[in-house]
Amino acid sequence: MIGKLKGMIDSFGDDHVLIDCGGVCYEAFCSSRTLQALPRVGEAGVLFIETIVREDMIRLYGFATETEKASFILLSTVQGVGARVALSILSVLSPSELSSAIALQDKAMIGRANGVGPKLAVRLVTELKGKVPTGVGIDAGTLGLQAALGEGVAPGAIADAVSALTNLGYSSAQASAALARIVAREGDGVPTEKLIRLGLRELSS
Repeated sequence: MIGKLKGMIDSFGDDHVLIDCGGVCYEAFCSSRTLQALPRVGEAGVLFIETIVREDMIRLYGFATETEKASFILLSTVQGVGARVALSILSVLSPSELSSAIALQDKAMIGRANGVGPKLAVRLVTELKGKVPTGVGIDAGTLGLQAALGEGVAPGAIADAVSALTNLGYSSAQASAALARIVAREGDGVPTEKLIRLGLRELSS
């Protein structure tokens, strides 16, 4: 079983890369995020590999980090999510953004990916609720706040502040993470206007 490839980048395709390992070129299908993160042709690169074997094919899927690979495996546990859809999701969401979307039950965030319709987005956030890919660095306070927001049990001032910040163009994940840090410093009971003001300061620093 191939777990990792180290070699020279030979060439890129729309959805894959060829990596030359000692004269043998391996084709690995990747998310657009991973393809963009890889070095240029002729330079050394590393890919973490997940191998999928079927009756009619053997295909390698490559990832820039072990965390992205863990996210791919987690997504693949959901019925209706094949490798192509999983890569599509990871092309628009980083592993931490995916975890935030799941914690917030944010169907629209996951629905941004090609191939993810409304029904599949609901299934994804429902079946993956409470699950976090291995290695995702989200602190407990942030996850707790995101879960409370997703379940509609966060304090009204915090929920209103998250809504205000997202209306200003920040993602739900960014807003909830910033407010989690503020609540950890300031404690509970901070009014909405102050939360928004502090949140903007936190997000712009």
